[in-house]
Amino acid sequence: MGLLTTGLAIALGAGGTVVAAPLVLGAIGFTSVGIAAGSYAAGMMSTAAVASGGGVVAGSTVALLQSAAMGGISALTTAALAGTGGVTAGAVAAVLI
Repeated sequence: MGLLTTGLAIALGAGGTVVAAPLVLGAIGFTSVGIAAGSYAAGMMSTAAVASGGGVVAGSTVALLQSAAMGGISALTTAALAGTGGVTAGAVAAVLI
């Protein structure tokens, strides 16, 4: 029963992480039409712009998160999210079961 439950946790963790990523991006202010005013993302963008002398550097965390929110998440990032979610859920299940 333990291996089956752990396997199920891994599958749910992997799938859940991939599904949740766009929702989380939107919730913190990275939207398909740009960064939402007054959001956590807006604060990140402001900090990044000040740190770089006035603009957000291409390839920075803020730029990558906004790109993901606007154009979707790449296959490589989806695989990384699924792997991370699966490993994390599997580890938690192994400890709790």
